[in-house]
Amino acid sequence: MSDLSSLFAEVELLSSRQVSRANLNMSTCSLEHPNGQEADSVPAKRLCKGECAQDGSVGGGGGKASRAVEVSIVIPVHNASCWLDECLQGIVDQDYTGSMELSVYDDASTDGSRAIVEGWRERLERRGVSMVISGHDSAQPRGVGHAKNQAVSQSSGKYLCFQDADDVMMPQRIHLQYEACLFNSTSVYTSHGPTVIMPTWFCSRDWFHCVGTFDEGGKGVPEDLLWFYQSVGQGGGVVRVDQCLLVYRYHQQAATHSVLEETIWNLRVAFLQERVINQWESFTIWNAGKQGRKLYRCLSSFSQKKVRAFCDVDVNKIKKGFYTYEESKERPKPHIPVLHYRDASPPYIICVKLVSRESVCASVCPVVRCSRSYLRQVGNLC
Repeated sequence: MSDLSSLFAEVELLSSRQVSRANLNMSTCSLEHPNGQEADSVPAKRLCKGECAQDGSVGGGGGKASRAVEVSIVIPVHNASCWLDECLQGIVDQDYTGSMELSVYDDASTDGSRAIVEGWRERLERRGVSMVISGHDSAQPRGVGHAKNQAVSQSSGKYLCFQDADDVMMPQRIHLQYEACLFNSTSVYTSHGPTVIMPTWFCSRDWFHCVGTFDEGGKGVPEDLLWFYQSVGQGGGVVRVDQCLLVYRYHQQAATHSVLEETIWNLRVAFLQERVINQWESFTIWNAGKQGRKLYRCLSSFSQKKVRAFCDVDVNKIKKGFYTYEESKERPKPHIPVLHYRDASPPYIICVKLVSRESVCASVCPVVRCSRSYLRQVGNLC
């Protein structure tokens, strides 16, 4: 099953690139700073666009910027003391030779995270990396979206390199993504697994301002996924740098655990309907099992009527001949045929559950066309 998951993961990745590159048009976007003003108060001899300190934030300065900053490394921090040394060492080890700054926003840490970052200031500046840090010491954190927005706002680089405090950059990350971004005005990322992982994003400041800020709903809100969908919705593209550029740390304290699987599912289905299904007259759902049926039930009635059939390789499912949507208020209730994959016709939406030792992730991806030999390959893997 692991080989099948990898194959579906790659199909999803290719499909994401195909959908997100459609209708690229940046001319309709305003590329002005969302605040439209300089900060009221900035550290001495430090250029810092946006609001460096607000709503009770505690600012922090430092470092003379001798030249315009090309790349700002954006790091939101909340109680990350046990990860920060490795994270910051990864920045020092970058082989990029252009100008860089580190922009950190401390979201009410209580474990000394901010002091650890400050302790790296001299080493970073010796490497040529200037640093700006601010934060707040309120009783409760304001969330990852807020921290990212503040870190972006106080930074000044032409390009934004997003990084989580518990992850580690590979030495070549910034220079490879910077070079890729010079030839593409939209986000650049490298993928670890079947989804677009936020800590690998790298984009121009202009494009970030065009798309808008992160959602600040706080705990349980997938601010990165919402921003990604907004970027694609505005015609943004996705480009993968085909190298491992970051060590993504998966642990129980990670903010990602606060986002429910059902929340991610509902957002994906809504995006799939808006960007893909609405453009099709009909389609086939690949998977007549639990995940395929769940996808069907979550579709709008308008989208459900476009489902031509389910297809599968499981003989027992195919023998049933059809799936009855028992919860439907329609009379008679919808009966959707269940076909063998050899008898199905495109376009397809592949719906598969990706299983790892740590997590279970339901995934859907559109496939517009594929060959019979490809379908046989998938069938053989099952």
